[in-house]
Amino acid sequence: RLTQGFGEQQGTNTMFFIPYTSIPRDKKPTYLRVVSAFRPEKANPRRIRWTVGGNCIYYAADVSTKAADLTTAKTLLNSVISTPGARFLGIDIKDFYLGTVMTQYEYMHIPLQMLPTAIIDQYNLTPLIHHNCVYVEIRKGMYGLPQAGKLANNQLIAALAPFGYHPVPLTAGLWRHKTRDITFCLVVDDFGVKYTNKDDATHLLESLEKCNYKLSTDWTGSCYCGLTIQWDYKNRTCNISMPGYITRALSRFLHPAPKHPEISPHPWERPNYGSKTQLTPVLDTSPAISSADKLCLQEVLGTLLYYARALDVTILTAISELSTEMATGTVKTMSKLSQLLDYLSTNPEAIIPYHPSSMQLAIESDASYLSVSKARSWAAGFFYLTSNQGLPTSGPYNGPIDVYCCVMKEVLSSAAEAELGALFHNAKEACPLQIALTEMGHPQHATSLSTDNSTAAGISNSTVKQRRSKAIDMRFCCVRDRVSQSQFTVIWKKGKHNLADI
Repeated sequence: RLTQGFGEQQGTNTMFFIPYTSIPRDKKPTYLRVVSAFRPEKANPRRIRWTVGGNCIYYAADVSTKAADLTTAKTLLNSVISTPGARFLGIDIKDFYLGTVMTQYEYMHIPLQMLPTAIIDQYNLTPLIHHNCVYVEIRKGMYGLPQAGKLANNQLIAALAPFGYHPVPLTAGLWRHKTRDITFCLVVDDFGVKYTNKDDATHLLESLEKCNYKLSTDWTGSCYCGLTIQWDYKNRTCNISMPGYITRALSRFLHPAPKHPEISPHPWERPNYGSKTQLTPVLDTSPAISSADKLCLQEVLGTLLYYARALDVTILTAISELSTEMATGTVKTMSKLSQLLDYLSTNPEAIIPYHPSSMQLAIESDASYLSVSKARSWAAGFFYLTSNQGLPTSGPYNGPIDVYCCVMKEVLSSAAEAELGALFHNAKEACPLQIALTEMGHPQHATSLSTDNSTAAGISNSTVKQRRSKAIDMRFCCVRDRVSQSQFTVIWKKGKHNLADI
């Protein structure tokens, strides 16, 4: 299919077999990479594909592709249930990265053992063999090419422009129509479409078909970005989940079910109640892990990271901590990994519910002072959409569209500075979300930014005089400037109500 066909199977003229001597001197042939994957949501779930080793290709032009991220997709889901009469449609473009026209050809060598005898005979490849390989010239877009995504995206922009569809100026992967009430976000080749009139959705489908794109359509909108979505349009709610994901992961890593339920994703350092000073944990001196254990650690964390960002935010802290120990892992590190897998085995099916709101962004911010090695601190933020404008939320809370969980690089001198630093990092994360919501059609008031530290709230609101606080990192004062510009409203609330504390 990639070449000129075989028998009755037509080819796409993506690759042409050439002699080794025809390769330009300024081009270095890359290698063939065979990729196998299991995609249960596809009609043919077991897939094996030829792709290009993109790390050996030098392409001087820009290759960055503006695709929507997971937070934008979740925001769009909230927009659907918060807009009366809105519905969600899923569209998938078949072979989106394939067949795009390339002005600069690339070259690849294919081991002779990868080619069936019938292909060798039909294309008369024996005279073209060089060092037990056959060389091809790649003239169209193909998986693995660093420029494939950019070329496909540019082609889509040019194709849909005459029909009135265009990407918004600032939020990557978010598209709107000039006159119709339709919005969609594009993740690689998957469209998540919000529409209030079915004629508008039909217009988008017809426009794509006129551009010769082959489509598969899901009018139920039950799957997007790997998430299973359960819509209740009558009550204007939706739940997102990933059924079976953890069960398959535990089976893949041969992890047995725990004898007793595990209620914590990571070890808990018991405070020394009554003591004026809480000592840091004792340094880990257990033996280092083997290369096989280190590889296992990498595979498990790589498998769980998307699940954590998409659904189960309670394991983000454990994943972040294990990631920092990956290079110098010990037996204690593997014990932490086992506890994390036990926790997931106990709680395998995470669900995030969304309910309608006025689409106003709100953030719960918190910090954990000196709780990480090398005198570092945690910062966390819980981002959700609410109808309470600039007021503390008492509940029920909406599901998170994003959760910030990271170790701050700065070494901080007090708990108040750590809390102020968490406010800064969360405000920085919030700025693109404010823009995305506005471009999605939901203008924002001053974003509510909650903290359980009265000193940090006082500094941000300029109600605390600067004395000892002069030593605080000056970048954190950015929050105070944004408050004065009415971009944020910093409020204090009790720590027991702060969701970022989790």
